Amino acid sequence: MVRVKPFAAIRPPKEIVTEVAAPPYDVLNSEEALEMAGEKSLLHITKPEIDFNPILPDHDQRVYDKAVENFKQWKARGWLVQDPKPCYYVYAQTMGERTQYGLVLCAHTDDYAEGRIKKHELTRKDKEDDRMIHVRIQNANIEPVFFAYRDNEELNAIVAAASAGVPEYDFVDENGFGHRFWVISDQDTIDRITKLFTTQVDAFYVADGHHRTAAAARVGAEKRAENPAHTGQEEYNYFMTVCFPESQLKILDYNRVVKDLNGLDEEGFLNALEADFEVALVSKPRCGRPAKPVAPTGLHNFSMYLGGKWYSLTARPGRYDDTDPIGVLDVTILSNLVLDRILGIKDLRTDKRIDFVGGIRGLGELSRRVDCGEMKVAFALYPVSMEQLIDIADSGNIMPPKTTWFEPKLRSGLAIHSLA
Repeated sequence: MVRVKPFAAIRPPKEIVTEVAAPPYDVLNSEEALEMAGEKSLLHITKPEIDFNPILPDHDQRVYDKAVENFKQWKARGWLVQDPKPCYYVYAQTMGERTQYGLVLCAHTDDYAEGRIKKHELTRKDKEDDRMIHVRIQNANIEPVFFAYRDNEELNAIVAAASAGVPEYDFVDENGFGHRFWVISDQDTIDRITKLFTTQVDAFYVADGHHRTAAAARVGAEKRAENPAHTGQEEYNYFMTVCFPESQLKILDYNRVVKDLNGLDEEGFLNALEADFEVALVSKPRCGRPAKPVAPTGLHNFSMYLGGKWYSLTARPGRYDDTDPIGVLDVTILSNLVLDRILGIKDLRTDKRIDFVGGIRGLGELSRRVDCGEMKVAFALYPVSMEQLIDIADSGNIMPPKTTWFEPKLRSGLAIHSLA
């Protein structure tokens, strides 16, 4: 079972929460962050390169020093204040008609090392190193990671009861997504939440934040090695996460755009696809209007935009392995049968001819990037399910790169966890 604990969050007073809270560090580039950041924005702590003119590279030592300086100033100015006692918190996000309710808590680094916090993606050491530096220099988890867990009826009931009250924070962000936040300070409820996780929840699943999770675990191991009086209960053994029951989560599609057809013309490319797919033209320009975007209809069906037209590609039976949890994924089918076999793209992580577009941007973004001449062809995929993600993580397998896209993203700045 997993180990969890409450923590005394460092967070903004409710009157200025919308001024402090910000998107995660990795969804904005430096120029976008500079344009968005107001005086009190957490972006000055998570992306402090924006405080230099010109903007410095984010790995510059001066940037790391500025992050520490700004964090201290935000606390000194009262823009971030620590709660008087350890609590759990409920964080609700609303996107359209769907709301997901997560518990904000601290997970144990040993659970990551021992496989009870399960991942579905590989990490890159350079990105781990960067996140590790930020945790180390701040002695804090500034931003949470995003976990899922299998539904527990009593935990769901506790969260529902807590979120029936007046929220501490309640606002809508620049994307139109709602964010609400409640504090659970009743000790009996805190104790019950702790017991339920430690006796009934056997695993966490990393949904978003693989690099931050790995970095937190590395910092915990580092501090443990430096402390001869280590007991395992120190705050550095824990890191901050928002945990959602898996039934409330929805994975969006993660689509692909490619710069060229690997020397083929459009007719030759379509003919090459026929070997492994049933190919059908489903939408084309009419009366001077562009082709209407068409979404995939189910697993193993893909939408493709090429030459101003939308096509349906359905993988032929026998071209994939239904018994292989990785081989049956649509990202694998597309990678093996199209990107690799026809287009010559061998490594999705390093090949500069391919790019990835999160489903939140819509199918119109795929056609736009092709129509403007930036890309030659686009592929829309049917989204992976939470059941597939959990099955793959449980089996110890790793999904191909850029398989899952979760939305809304967790807002940074609603809670910070001190390792001291």
